[in-house]
Amino acid sequence: MEPISTAGGAEEEHHGNYSPNPSAEAPPGKHAVSEALEEVQEELIEHQPLEQEDLNFEKWKPKPKPKRTLHEKAGDVKTYLWNAETREFMGRTGHSWFLIILFYTALYAFLAAMFGACMWCLMLSISPYHPTHNDRVMPPGMTMSPQLDGHYEIAFNASDRKSWKKYAKLMEEQLRPYNDAVQEQRNIQCPQDAYFMQDEQGESAERKACQFKRSWLGECSGLQDPHFGFSQGKPCILLRMNRILGYLPGHGTPVNVTCGVKKGAPESLGELQFFPKSIFNLMYYPYYGKLRHVNYTAPVVAVRFNGLQYDTHIVVKCKLNGKGIINDSPTDRFLGSVSFSFDVGA
Repeated sequence: MEPISTAGGAEEEHHGNYSPNPSAEAPPGKHAVSEALEEVQEELIEHQPLEQEDLNFEKWKPKPKPKRTLHEKAGDVKTYLWNAETREFMGRTGHSWFLIILFYTALYAFLAAMFGACMWCLMLSISPYHPTHNDRVMPPGMTMSPQLDGHYEIAFNASDRKSWKKYAKLMEEQLRPYNDAVQEQRNIQCPQDAYFMQDEQGESAERKACQFKRSWLGECSGLQDPHFGFSQGKPCILLRMNRILGYLPGHGTPVNVTCGVKKGAPESLGELQFFPKSIFNLMYYPYYGKLRHVNYTAPVVAVRFNGLQYDTHIVVKCKLNGKGIINDSPTDRFLGSVSFSFDVGA
């Protein structure tokens, strides 16, 4: 009977110490297994496919903000311009504005001073009267007048005043500085066929210029015939050699001018007359620039075409000839020569 009572006593003791929390007396192995099962279940839940309502992306889009009224926007602008609470103007306080204005003022003042100093140093090294580096001087080019809007085409009917009046007007404007009275007042008479050297004078001293009188152009001067031959179908043109600072053309020999037919029959050009001569006299060279050669008048050669064939398109080429002159450049059609066309009607 004692074992029974022992067993009964043990059973009673067991019932007396019972706890409702099963994990309180659960062995350590069982606790680890339960945690592992929970982790596996969580992983399974994470890898489960999304439900249909989870695939509805519309509900994930941000909700549109309510539209603001014009009065609210105006209020925001007003607050931005002047916030009475923080005493800010356009998002900055007075102290902040002072600092930023001071910074940019100092920055741009420094940049302007640096630029001015660089320009001052540069101007000290450059002469306003002649190029600092003039190692290579290109041969001169040649231009002609009259030309309308840069077109080297002269087309008119001798009997139609309106068709050639514009050319005669341009010729008159071009020759106005060559009037005899103007030349006698401003310029001097120079010995011909010799360079007019004035290098012995100071760098800034004004150079004298030689006279080139309009009356020397004869029938192309516009003094005898104010129409410059256009009314007779015998037009005049003016040829000029480009001015190059310090250039001595021809190496002591005058550069002469020749004209011929470039495209068309040679006999369609007829007789040519050159005024005052078919050369550029040496006394007009060298050229010392606009600052020193104030009254310089570039010499011209006037050409009168006395026998142009009517109703024919004639392309004429006039070119310079002399030592150091290039007149057959394939890339620059104005280097030492100029081409233009005539279309003359009766």
